[in-house]
Amino acid sequence: MPHRTVTGSPYGTAPDGTAVHCWRLDSGSGVSADVLSFGGIVAGLRVPDASGDVGDIVLGLPDMAAYSGPHPYFGALVGRYANRIAGGEFTLDGQTHRVPVTDRGHALHGGPDGFHRRVWKGGPASGNRGGLAALSLQLHSPDGDMGFPGALDVDVTYSLDRSGTLAVEYRARTDRATVVNLTNHSYFNLAGAGHGDVLGHTLQLEADAYLPVTAEAIPLGPPVPTAGTAFDFRTARPIGDRIAEEDAQLTDAGGYDHCWVLAPAAAPGALRRAACLADPGGGRRMEVWTTEPGIQVYTGNALDGSLRGPGGKPYERHGAVCLETQHFPDSPNRPEYPSTVLRPGQEYRSRTEFRFPHLTS
Repeated sequence: MPHRTVTGSPYGTAPDGTAVHCWRLDSGSGVSADVLSFGGIVAGLRVPDASGDVGDIVLGLPDMAAYSGPHPYFGALVGRYANRIAGGEFTLDGQTHRVPVTDRGHALHGGPDGFHRRVWKGGPASGNRGGLAALSLQLHSPDGDMGFPGALDVDVTYSLDRSGTLAVEYRARTDRATVVNLTNHSYFNLAGAGHGDVLGHTLQLEADAYLPVTAEAIPLGPPVPTAGTAFDFRTARPIGDRIAEEDAQLTDAGGYDHCWVLAPAAAPGALRRAACLADPGGGRRMEVWTTEPGIQVYTGNALDGSLRGPGGKPYERHGAVCLETQHFPDSPNRPEYPSTVLRPGQEYRSRTEFRFPHLTS
């Protein structure tokens, strides 16, 4: 039986001087992942292609100095609220709360000092974990952190099983009513990080509706059907097939940066397939399974070659795609959307898996 391991090594210091570690999870069967305690960042995810050649399929940066500087959330855990909150403001139980605005007058991914900029505590998960290579990370977010009410304790577990599936499991509790929406913001290129754009990758989504947005990426209202539009990925097709259409939804964003509404799960909290991404060239295929109601697809529209990976290759426009499983953007201001409110005595739970069926087929 393959030996699955979790090993840690120093990785420099965060901007505040806190020591950062890099944890390597090894499935023992060809798939391995590097996770930083800074931001819970997935800094590397090495997966064999159909011929057995191993390549890193997530966009990462060369060192801690690069991760400390500006970058578009490469591989990070984002929170307390992933995606956007309109105007950086929401009302909960009659009280208005304000989150710093960072994106065209709106709050994005929990604010400028969100969870992606924190050093998480933790290490190899205790116990057997079913033979998994598992890493447990914890973060305490105090009451008022980035404007959010309530002290929040978060536990995120990354794990690799013998088939190479990377799972991310989130749990959180609060001492006061708050809003929570957590995700991982990895950028995927199944041909290998820095190996051109992903417009030739095929994408299939288990969704027949999406949320149109304003020019500032705030939802306009209820979901609309994708049928007959450039947003219809019910059947697998290349990402670049219709990305350049003269549609304000695409031209305003420079590509896709929208939330698709996933088909309902068989039961509350049950995993179901959300997406399948494939690289026809190398044969890598990745399925995304989740308990979340939505998936934000972002096609790296703002990448411009100014950021480079560990091997020096620039990350060009559309050089990767993000598949961020989450609740809908601006849900705290949209009572018609699935609720993101967490109250004392409740537990926030979410799970997403990145599976690689080409390794077992």
